[in-house]
Amino acid sequence: MTKEQYENWTRGIKSSANGVTILRYGTRVLTVFTMLSYGILLVYEACSRQWTELYHSILVPGVSFVVVSLFRSVIPAKRPYEELEIQPLLHKETEGKSFPSRHVFSIFMIAMTMADHNIWLGLFFMILGVVLAVFRVLGGVHYVRDVVAGAAIGILCGILGYVVIF
Repeated sequence: MTKEQYENWTRGIKSSANGVTILRYGTRVLTVFTMLSYGILLVYEACSRQWTELYHSILVPGVSFVVVSLFRSVIPAKRPYEELEIQPLLHKETEGKSFPSRHVFSIFMIAMTMADHNIWLGLFFMILGVVLAVFRVLGGVHYVRDVVAGAAIGILCGILGYVVIF
């Protein structure tokens, strides 16, 4: 992504009366909705005494999140607003730690957890994940490679954790 590409992609959002607000709130709503949904799944599993499923639903995303976080901490990937001299539409002051996108990884990891219970619910969260990925790129806080990698790693960790291991 170049500065010119970013400016072209975001021109309509910036010129719209509510474009930036929708992008910012949309990102927040998707993130909060996904985390609340994941929490509800865990509570449901606990209340219905599905201990094995609860264990898997905590362990697979938890271990995967730690691994992705450690990986990000050693990869010095800069964010678009650091390299392209752009004003991001999403406020963020973090330096580096751009690759892979942990927001996108998380929503796809939760989508895989949901898919382990109900494939349609998992697909619904994957669609939300694609929307969040687009928002993160348009927001200027991630490159396309960051969000694609986050999604791919989330899916691969889900397959590894739910299909191969458990």
